[in-house]
Amino acid sequence: MKKFLGAFLAIFLLITIVPAQKTEITITLNEQFFDVLLDAIYQNGGMPDIPLAQNSKREEVITAMYSPGEKNVCSDAIKILRESNSVRTAVRFREGKIYAPIAFSGSYSPPFVGCVDFSGYAETNIDLEFDQQNQRLIGRANVLNVSLNGTSGVGSTILAKMVQSAIDKKVNPVEILRLDKISFPVPIQNSKGLMMRAVGIRPEVGNGTLNVHIDYEFVGR
Repeated sequence: MKKFLGAFLAIFLLITIVPAQKTEITITLNEQFFDVLLDAIYQNGGMPDIPLAQNSKREEVITAMYSPGEKNVCSDAIKILRESNSVRTAVRFREGKIYAPIAFSGSYSPPFVGCVDFSGYAETNIDLEFDQQNQRLIGRANVLNVSLNGTSGVGSTILAKMVQSAIDKKVNPVEILRLDKISFPVPIQNSKGLMMRAVGIRPEVGNGTLNVHIDYEFVGR
């Protein structure tokens, strides 16, 4: 009996100390990749509008109060554009940081004024982080500054804050990669095969490139 228990314990310890079969794959994405991606997005309908108001019905009531008899035709939203006033929406990698100028246009209807059309761009940084709970790599856009054209000075400061708040709240977080989407089987003839399961992601920003290091482990299917 003692010999049996000793053999069982030895086998158990041997199993527990066997290192997992792990490897790392690095995906390199450059700025040109994101330029082509953005071109493709806008050739296929572009991005959805981002509402400016927390409650659009409330805004329609306010507008109706100060513009009786007129239908509210303002979108009360911003639309992210590929380019506006020589500023192109893009993704740029510089000195370990991700910069993303965002061009946009929109309209808003402040009280007593009516519909105001505007355009401009937002200077934005994107921070990458691994969402452990949901097993995904995400980005968070942080608006640093908003430049506006077309408001003629009408509520430009307030409008800039609204644009910043809308982008902060409606865009974030941006899902980039999910671990379950980049896990895949490795077929082996005459066997059940193996699965390359993604278990971690580590982004690294260089000059002009984003390196995404993905940790994999091999497991039986």
